[in-house]
Amino acid sequence: MTQPTLPGPIDRPRRLRSSAAMRSLVREHALRPADLVPPMFVREGASENKPVTSMPGVEQDTMDSLVRAATEAAERGVGGVMLFGVPEHKDAVGSGATDPDGILNRALARLRAELGDQTVIMADLCLDEFTDHGHCGVLDADGRVDNDATLLRYREMALAQAEAGAHLLGPSGMMDGQIAAIRDALDAAGHLETALFAYTAKYASAFYGPFREAVDSSLQGDRRTYQQDPANGREAPRELELDVAEGADLVMVKPGLPYLDVLKDVAAASPVPVGAYQVSGEYAMIEAAAANGWIDRDRTVLESLLAFRRAGASSVLTYYASEVAGWFQQGLPPHLREFT
Repeated sequence: MTQPTLPGPIDRPRRLRSSAAMRSLVREHALRPADLVPPMFVREGASENKPVTSMPGVEQDTMDSLVRAATEAAERGVGGVMLFGVPEHKDAVGSGATDPDGILNRALARLRAELGDQTVIMADLCLDEFTDHGHCGVLDADGRVDNDATLLRYREMALAQAEAGAHLLGPSGMMDGQIAAIRDALDAAGHLETALFAYTAKYASAFYGPFREAVDSSLQGDRRTYQQDPANGREAPRELELDVAEGADLVMVKPGLPYLDVLKDVAAASPVPVGAYQVSGEYAMIEAAAANGWIDRDRTVLESLLAFRRAGASSVLTYYASEVAGWFQQGLPPHLREFT
């Protein structure tokens, strides 16, 4: 009787997907609460929280509610909290950014007093929340952002934030030489341990829209003369090289999901830890799709965060940070455990 001819060896990667236990055994990436950082907004003069209508679930906090929210996030094990201030009054040079009694600096001091070193207290270092024109720097006579005049304000802002108690400063204005200028100011004043989280690749993106509501932005026009062109990828490695040489301790890619290619390239080349920012528009899209029943919200949230880790991010700024950390604290249900 003729024996059937058996095929030769067949590569069967599906063997490693055959059960939840097998998939867990070979899983390459996972999420931890310590990987996540919630951005938080504190509003000057507020007696109650104000919802951000374009970001369901996100609010402008009062000083007291900020402390409660930050404390809860820290107790859940997040990696840190990134703080933004929403001032009552603005002017052309963003005076409130460097005023020790300004809302952001008072909030930093309050959080440091309440939390100490329990979590990493981060501060957004940019003038856009504090200027009446809404740009990230000082304007010249022609209405353009003056790079070098802005660096002087960033130096002052860095000192104010470090003296208020911030562990880590996030210069996000995309001025040339900003990391060198800020590092020099901090070191000269003895703030040698204050770290810098450089927004190395920050694009002039349409995904920032809801954030502008969150900080009551006064922006007229756009920021295309100083933020990166969405069409360009080769600028990011150049910016990375400059930021690291100037003294950046961590670097950032922003936005997140639309720029995973950039994130992967930066992570592959960076000698320092790399973060990503899941920005307001990304959050709003997930919430809108979930509200319409088009996606499984919780799985989508975790899958989107895992994408950043897979692309090389060691930390992720996300409005889901405290909520997701709470899920881990309570124990993820079975249908979400593949993300651990």
